[in-house]
Amino acid sequence: MKKVATRFAPSPTGALHIGGVRTALFNWLYSKNQKGNFYLRIEDTDKERSKDEYKKQIIQSLKWIGINHDGKEYIQSQKIDDHIKVANELLRNGYAYKCYCSNEEIEEQKKRAKQKKIPYVYDRKWRDKDQKEAPKDIKPVLRFKSKIEGKSILKDLVQGNVEIENSTIEDFVILRNDGTPTYNLSASVDDHQMNMTHIIRGDDHKINTFKQIQIYEAMKWQLPSFAHIPLIHTIEGKKLSKRDKASTLDDYSKIGIMPDALRNYLLRLGWSFKDKEIFTLEESIKYFNLEGIGKSPSKLDMSRILSMNEHYIKNMDENDLLNQFINYSQIFKNEVEKEKKEKIKKSLTILKNKAKTLEDLYNNCQYILNEEVNFNKEDFALIDDKAKKIISEFYSKFKEINKLDRENLEPMVQDLIKSNETNFKGVGQPLRIALTGSKFGPGIYDIIISLGKEEVEKRLTNKAIS
Repeated sequence: MKKVATRFAPSPTGALHIGGVRTALFNWLYSKNQKGNFYLRIEDTDKERSKDEYKKQIIQSLKWIGINHDGKEYIQSQKIDDHIKVANELLRNGYAYKCYCSNEEIEEQKKRAKQKKIPYVYDRKWRDKDQKEAPKDIKPVLRFKSKIEGKSILKDLVQGNVEIENSTIEDFVILRNDGTPTYNLSASVDDHQMNMTHIIRGDDHKINTFKQIQIYEAMKWQLPSFAHIPLIHTIEGKKLSKRDKASTLDDYSKIGIMPDALRNYLLRLGWSFKDKEIFTLEESIKYFNLEGIGKSPSKLDMSRILSMNEHYIKNMDENDLLNQFINYSQIFKNEVEKEKKEKIKKSLTILKNKAKTLEDLYNNCQYILNEEVNFNKEDFALIDDKAKKIISEFYSKFKEINKLDRENLEPMVQDLIKSNETNFKGVGQPLRIALTGSKFGPGIYDIIISLGKEEVEKRLTNKAIS
């Protein structure tokens, strides 16, 4: 039995789409579950639109989410001669023919089909015509001689048996009139040469699969198994496109979604195993199978992604969380100074409260990161004379304490509540604004302990509030 081999074959014509990431993930998990290999093929034959920056972004994106391919990247444009060789072999063996229809003729056929409201299928004009009738001034395309009669059945590992009338598959072009190969030819030759055993891709490729199977059969190659995954839709139920917001991995890393959380979310997007929600990487590989993939499109739900990310923030090892936070800050915000890292590390338990993203975490610790208190205008207006009195009285008592902990702070706050005939908010809110610049944030005891005695005293004597 052949060793399982899967591949992910993106075109470097744009940033990697979230649907592509999930396809890559399913391929990678399946091959790892089966102790096989997973390959990355860059389909860069569209010279005008293919860019090196997109190729790099695709490779970096896969690496970021934890998908590593085996061997070197397979570059499709380096194999064009092999594709052309197969096309000529198909022509010699009677499975392809030269078509001399002009662009105008083809456009006219498409127009008539549109008027009749039927799908366009090339009329096969040159299929059986004598090549002696060929016009001298037109460079021909090479078309594959598709089956005309009967039905074809695709034994799909996700969708089950899919049946199609052969007459609906046109005689598709395999070489353009400039001699370059088309997608269906190149993909078939590459998959054969790479010894692919399983082709797992989006179900918008089903018609391509029927075409590619015919090429395989004509060349007498061993067919791989096919699995077509339902597409990802927006929350409104429309097909997700590259133009949609939050459609690339960069969109997620910028707001501080962590790779493990996003990978876990994508794993569960259209795949299930019992009622399990959270999977470690090892569990993902151990339990992944094609049987667990659903047949209906999945909806990309940002609230679920945030919820998954929050779960990881709350439950992951705090040293790992700190490292991810430091890396995130360095790339998207500002580098965190060494001394601030220590303060954040001590306060991580409180800072990660109410944080759904690393960006939330960054915002939560602004009062630690900023030397100067930046007051929110509306919140600063709440520092009236009574609030100033409470801050001043707290400062006087605070100076006297030696050990900075909740046990020492609580009695001080309770005394101020009584002496000023107010409540906890009446004391906590002015202190929070004085120390952080905002009435929102962690609990007041947590803020004081995380800042440390010297910093608290410095901030409470700020001329702006005294």
